[in-house]
Amino acid sequence: MDGSIVSLIITHIILPIFFIYYLMFGKFQSKFEWFLHLMCTIFITSWLVISGRWDWFSYYIRFFWIVPLIVAIFLSWRKVKRLPNYVKYDKGQIFSIVISAILIFAFGFYNVFSIKGFFTKDEAIELSFPLKDGTYYVAHGGNSALINYHNEYESQQYAIDVVKLNRLGMRANGLYPKQLGKYAIYGETLYSPCSGEVMEMENNHPDLVPPETDQEHAPGNYIALKCKNTSTIVYIAHMQKGSVLVDVGDSVEADEPIGKVGNSGNTTEPHLHIHAEKDGIGQPIRFENRFLKRNSLVSAE
Repeated sequence: MDGSIVSLIITHIILPIFFIYYLMFGKFQSKFEWFLHLMCTIFITSWLVISGRWDWFSYYIRFFWIVPLIVAIFLSWRKVKRLPNYVKYDKGQIFSIVISAILIFAFGFYNVFSIKGFFTKDEAIELSFPLKDGTYYVAHGGNSALINYHNEYESQQYAIDVVKLNRLGMRANGLYPKQLGKYAIYGETLYSPCSGEVMEMENNHPDLVPPETDQEHAPGNYIALKCKNTSTIVYIAHMQKGSVLVDVGDSVEADEPIGKVGNSGNTTEPHLHIHAEKDGIGQPIRFENRFLKRNSLVSAE
């Protein structure tokens, strides 16, 4: 099983099951000990809801863990409400308390900086959403590396990775299929996000079998488009081989078809990568005045 799948199963399923189960059935010596575990469980659950990659399992179960958490809080409080506030702890209990405190700090940090990534004060460019047929999910996006790994790279700091959701709310038919056609977004028509001139393009790199990557040609097949009346360059990357419909020097209009979503370049599965640069520095993008971040949905027709 691929390491990314194992990691997602551990964080999205095993971790919350463990903490919620222990909150409900664990033995606590005091309200203080119970409260520390409660805060750990709440912070872990909220982090999953805010920052989890729910397109792997189904976007529509994103809030699932909130229900068992509420039940666990109610049932566990009934058990501990008569306990003393504090007791004298042995070494094992002290170690457990220290671990809980560390987890509260760590996941509290994750929550704060994930939410901080929902906003930016930098000047944004307004673009047309480049996909038109379905419900699309932002897998990476926002102003924090915790919800958008691109944020660590200045030129792509506001880049967005987009996948399409099928009827089950998943990005693919299966967890990590090798067949490109099982990814809902593969082969989708891409439309120009603005009117402007094509500055660069590539069209001959192969579509790869997931999770293969081509790090030597990171963008794969792509278009670099200088938006009209601006100094902004918009990059659309990882396009399908032979699908690019424009050439360097061409003028295009917003919403004009320009190619198809593929899986070329340094990408582990089919998706749309789009980012804007102004003087070589990543610029925020807004679609219909929305600053998209991880777990944002766009319904486009």
